[in-house]
Amino acid sequence: MNRLAILGGTPVRQKAWPRWPMTDEKINEYLIDVAHSGRWGMGGKFNGTPLYNLRFEDAFAKFHNALYCVTVANGSAALAIALEALGVGFGDEVIIPGLSWISCATAVTRIGAIPILVDVEPETLCISVESVQKAITEHTKAIMVVHSYCTVADVDGLVRLSEETGIPLVEDCSQAHGAEWKKQRVGTFGKIGVFSMGNSKVLSCGEGGAIISNDSALYNILQQLRGDGYQYKKAAPIIGESQIEEVGTVQGYNYCLSEFQAAILLGGLTRLDQQNELREKNGEYFRQLCSQIGDVTLLVRRPNINRLTYFRLCVRINLDAFGGASIQQIRKALVAELNEATLEPVDHPLNSYTLYKPLKSPIVRAFPSIWERFDPTRFSLPITCQAYKECLTFHHLMLLGNSNDIDDIANAFLKLKENGEILKRIEL
Repeated sequence: MNRLAILGGTPVRQKAWPRWPMTDEKINEYLIDVAHSGRWGMGGKFNGTPLYNLRFEDAFAKFHNALYCVTVANGSAALAIALEALGVGFGDEVIIPGLSWISCATAVTRIGAIPILVDVEPETLCISVESVQKAITEHTKAIMVVHSYCTVADVDGLVRLSEETGIPLVEDCSQAHGAEWKKQRVGTFGKIGVFSMGNSKVLSCGEGGAIISNDSALYNILQQLRGDGYQYKKAAPIIGESQIEEVGTVQGYNYCLSEFQAAILLGGLTRLDQQNELREKNGEYFRQLCSQIGDVTLLVRRPNINRLTYFRLCVRINLDAFGGASIQQIRKALVAELNEATLEPVDHPLNSYTLYKPLKSPIVRAFPSIWERFDPTRFSLPITCQAYKECLTFHHLMLLGNSNDIDDIANAFLKLKENGEILKRIEL
């Protein structure tokens, strides 16, 4: 029996994984251009060349075959102003998956609306259409779908439900840049598509976000919400003048993206499809290896998915086959075997997450009569809670190599199975 690395044995892998985020010559060229442009923000003086924000917005909209794109400071801001642009406000309800990062919930509470947590599908960990349907009330003003980890939600079912009820669908594609359903990019099925470009995302500028839509009225509102009531001038730009102007039909916020960040995104977008193709190839290869490992399975790939985005390769583990060890013990042992610390369980269930405390929010505390509607513990999320106990995710950087790298992941699982009885004794 091979001794576990965490107990002093030789790790399965000793060489480094690809780095993320990564730069290249194109990004470096764009950053130098911004540095010498005298225009580091959207409000800088026009110098004869388009803003990098505008260049990226145009490119990202075309990438999705959408009409409009608005860049923002981060994905959380994107979610909040997307909902606000749709007219969601105080006391309204927004249905969200109980298995997602907290920004989905906090973006709702930020505008005074109430997150309604519903459970996910066991085979995909995406929001369940049936759960959404049961949660709809007269107060429901939006449905937020998150295309999670390395799969896509039931787009057809959610779009059909949205059309039947008239409740707008907001697609959170922060984990699915470039994924396709029936040869159409996700983010274009709902009223609005939202993206995060945070440090770990497959399209990253450190912090940033974007919103896409085909609705011109929403586009005008989103611009103003993003930039304190400013939007791009419709007239041709003039050298030495700003390209944005005060409109003031909407009171907004300062959620603008810098020109440096937009330049990084513009460069990164050129390689997104190629990198996604490589990640998908390696992810599907690991799917084949899972049958050899046994007791380790990937999320279901729906037949209508043409292109997957492997933001985090998510596996469900039969814990009994690993000596009854916890997912945290398995994670700790895998980190040691694979020389990579980005392995993580799935997101914590939102009905019990210590970082999600809506009852302490000032806007909620100001109206104690409706506190109970914000209480996340009132929602039952059995599938979400089970997934947190038995699912593990691998960062997409681990899929940017070749089949030998994926073999290392499989061999690490096999080694852990060999040492099953020892695993459960690992201290956390």
